[in-house]
Amino acid sequence: MAGQLRQRPARIATEPGFVSINSTLSVDLIGQCASETIAGHYYSSSGGQADFARGAMYSPGGQGFVVLHSIADDGRISKITPTLAAGDVVTTIKNTVDKVVTEWGIAELRGRSIRERATALIAIAHPDHRDHLRHCAHHLGYL
Repeated sequence: MAGQLRQRPARIATEPGFVSINSTLSVDLIGQCASETIAGHYYSSSGGQADFARGAMYSPGGQGFVVLHSIADDGRISKITPTLAAGDVVTTIKNTVDKVVTEWGIAELRGRSIRERATALIAIAHPDHRDHLRHCAHHLGYL
């Protein structure tokens, strides 16, 4: 069974043009996705998110989408964050994330630098939170 689990991304990658669509709870400015935890507390499990995202990444012509709302708590909380919250678990690593989608657009991250990633993610954050994210990105050395 363990061997089969390790082979899932490779098997998925044999499908040309494979598209994965996964949801996440938050994403930081470099593209790490926390899809299992909120503020360090478990909310869900990863399911096959990492396998499907990796499979799409290696599929000829494949695309991987991670989707989320840009805000929570009536707009008080941005789901695109400077860094993940303490204790949050990274479900999908930054080098696997291809495209992040909010109601404000699509950030294409595959093959992008940290500066390009942060800029693209800020552009799809809720407009009320973009200035704060930009400030934090400068402070973190991303911009």
